[in-house]
Amino acid sequence: MGNSGSRVARIRRHIRVRKKIKGTTNRPRMCIFRSLNNIYAQIIDDTIGHTLTSASNLEDELKSEINGKVKTAQAEQVGILIAKRAKDKGISQIVFDRGGYKYHGRVKALADGARKGGLIF
Repeated sequence: MGNSGSRVARIRRHIRVRKKIKGTTNRPRMCIFRSLNNIYAQIIDDTIGHTLTSASNLEDELKSEINGKVKTAQAEQVGILIAKRAKDKGISQIVFDRGGYKYHGRVKALADGARKGGLIF
């Protein structure tokens, strides 16, 4: 069972979270994906099913800032970056989709970074 069991459980939790959360045009959904080494965030308009903007710790733009930092600090930088990109697109309010992960650690750090960057949720 191992890893695949916990992955299935996360997807099940994500489906449960998604029943309640819908990203609208004026309040798109910020979706998080966390792998072992990296973290990704997307802002999605669910009415048309389009990703409006995205950010991850793999981007060249962040390389200098996150070099040598722990994963939680990297996640916060990703949050700040996605907030900046959302602001450029005129998005200030979002709904937060934790993706079935606990609101803790890297997921919380990313959310805090996004709030620091000026997103309201």
